[in-house]
Amino acid sequence: MDLTRFFLYTTLALITYLMLLAWQEDYPPLVNDGSADIAQLPTIPQSAGNPELPVDDSDLPSQVPAAPAPTADQVAAQQQAQTATSNAETIEISTDTLQLRIDLDGGDIIYAALPLYLKQLEVPDDPFVLLESTNNRMYVAQSGLIGRDGIDSNGRATYQTEQSSYTMSEGHDELVVDLYHTTADGVTVTKRYHFTRDSYLIDVSFIVENNSADTYQANPFGQIRRTGFDDPSSAGGFLRTFLGFVSTSEDDPYIEADLGDLDDGAQSHETLGGWIGFNQQYFLSAWIPQVDANNRYTMRRNNNGQYFGEFTSSAFTVEPGETGDYPLHYYVGPKDKYALAAMAPNLDLTIDYSWLWFIAEPIYWLLTQINSLIGNYGISIILLTIVVKSLFYKLSETQYRSMAGMRRLMPKMQQLKESYGDDKMKLQKATMDLYKKEKINPFGGCLPMLVQMPVFIALYWVLLESVELRHAPFFLWLTDLSIRDPFFVLPLLMGATMYLQTSLSPTPADPMQANVMKFMPVMMTLMFLWFPAGLVLYWLTNGLLGILQQWYITRKLDAAHEAKKAASS
Repeated sequence: MDLTRFFLYTTLALITYLMLLAWQEDYPPLVNDGSADIAQLPTIPQSAGNPELPVDDSDLPSQVPAAPAPTADQVAAQQQAQTATSNAETIEISTDTLQLRIDLDGGDIIYAALPLYLKQLEVPDDPFVLLESTNNRMYVAQSGLIGRDGIDSNGRATYQTEQSSYTMSEGHDELVVDLYHTTADGVTVTKRYHFTRDSYLIDVSFIVENNSADTYQANPFGQIRRTGFDDPSSAGGFLRTFLGFVSTSEDDPYIEADLGDLDDGAQSHETLGGWIGFNQQYFLSAWIPQVDANNRYTMRRNNNGQYFGEFTSSAFTVEPGETGDYPLHYYVGPKDKYALAAMAPNLDLTIDYSWLWFIAEPIYWLLTQINSLIGNYGISIILLTIVVKSLFYKLSETQYRSMAGMRRLMPKMQQLKESYGDDKMKLQKATMDLYKKEKINPFGGCLPMLVQMPVFIALYWVLLESVELRHAPFFLWLTDLSIRDPFFVLPLLMGATMYLQTSLSPTPADPMQANVMKFMPVMMTLMFLWFPAGLVLYWLTNGLLGILQQWYITRKLDAAHEAKKAASS
C-alpha cells in the first residue's frame, strides 16, 4: 500500500506546510534606535513628460546624487526635534477616526491613534497607536517640497497655524487644518490637511501663492520613517505576518521589502502614479501621490537603524503672481479591503492572502456578507463552515463511501494477510485484486481530504489578515477571535472530534499507517493550541459536521448494502 502511505504523508506535509507558512524566515530583528541623524531627502525622479506638471530636464540629475552632508546646526536641530523631550511646537487634531499630533517643524504627522480600535481589549478608552515618536519607537509620516525652490531643500520648513488644536465638530463631516510658511522672497506655502468623517484617508495639499518675481518650482515628496520595532498589533506566538514596506509599479502590482531586505541594500523604482506604504498585520500607512505624475519610490535603511519608504514626484511650477497647488493623499488606519481598493490600484493587495488569493477572496466576501446579517463573527464562521461543507458534500460522500467499503473488507484483508504472511508482493497483488472485485477505490478517502486542504489554508490567511476579527467576540470567554483560546477549550474539543473521526474510520492494515492516523489528532491539537480562536472554531465545526455526515452517509450505505444482500439471498 505504498500509494496510500504516500497520500497520508502528503496530507501531513500539507498540514506542516500550513504551520510553516506562519513563520517569517527573515523576520526582522529588533533594532536599537540610538540617536537619530538627519534624514536624507528623497531623490528627484527623471522627467515623465507630464504636460500638467512641466519639468525642465536640464535641472534634473541624470544619476541619483548623494545627499549633501548636513551642517552641525542641522544635525543638532534634527536630533532635538526627534526626542521625546522636544521643544518643537505641535498641534493636536481630533476627528471621529483619528487623533493626530503634527510637528510644525516640517508639518509632519508624528503621532496617530485610532480611537475606534483599542490597544488592549480589557482597557477602554486606550486607542491603538499607529504612529509615534519616542525614545524607543519612531514611526512618522513626513512630507514637503524639495528641488530648486523647495522650502524643505535646506532643512525642514517651519510652519505657523491659527490654533493649537482642531476638532471635528458634531454635525460637520469635514475638517480643514492649514499650516503656513512664507519665504524671504514672498512665496507663501500652505500645507493643508483635509479630513473627512468616517475616513482614514487624509488629503494633503501644498498650495503655493507666488508673490515673487520668478517662476516657483519644487518637487513634492512623502516619506514614512520607522525604526525596527516589532508589530504592536500582532497576536504574538509563532503566527507572524509580513512587516515591512510595500509599493506598486506598472511592471509589478505588489512589491514587498521587509526590514531584513533593506539591511542588505536600498530598493527603488519609477512609475506613473503608484503608492508606497508600511504594512503590518492589521494596519497600514501609505502615501498616494498624483496618478498622473512620474514618481520615484525608494525603500532604504540609514546607518542609525532607521528605515525609509519614500516617494518624490515630478516638479510642478507656479508662475509669478499666480497660485498653484499639488494634492496628494495619506492613509493611516486599518486594512479595510474594499476601502483600500477604492483609493488606489493594487492598494488592497496589502491584505496578502498568499498564493491561494483566488480562493481566499471569495471566502472573505462570503464571510463579510454573512456577518452583515448576523453581527457576530463567531456565528458567521460557523455558518461559513456549513456553506463550505455543503459545497464539498459530494466529495465527502465519496470519501465516506470508500471508508465504508474498506471497513466491510477488513475481515477479508486480514485473511489475505494471514494467508500470504511476509510475501508482500503477493499480498499487495491479492489486495488490489480484492479492491477491483469489490469495486472499491482505496484512495477515495484520501483525495477528498486533499482537495479540501487549499480551502483550509486560504481560510487560515483570511482569518489571519482580517482586521474585522481583531477584538471580535464570540461568546463567554471567547472575547477575541484573532488570538488563541485563553483556556484551550476549542483546540481540545477539536482534538476530541478528530480522534472520534479517526476511530470511526477503518484501521489501515499497515501498522505504520495506523500509527500515523492515531498520532495525527494529537499533532493537530498541539499545533492548534496557538492558532487564532476563529480558525480553530472553523476546524472544530468542520469536524463536527464531518462526524454527522459520516454517520448519516455510512448508515445509508450500510442499509443499502444489507438490502442488496437480502435481495441476492
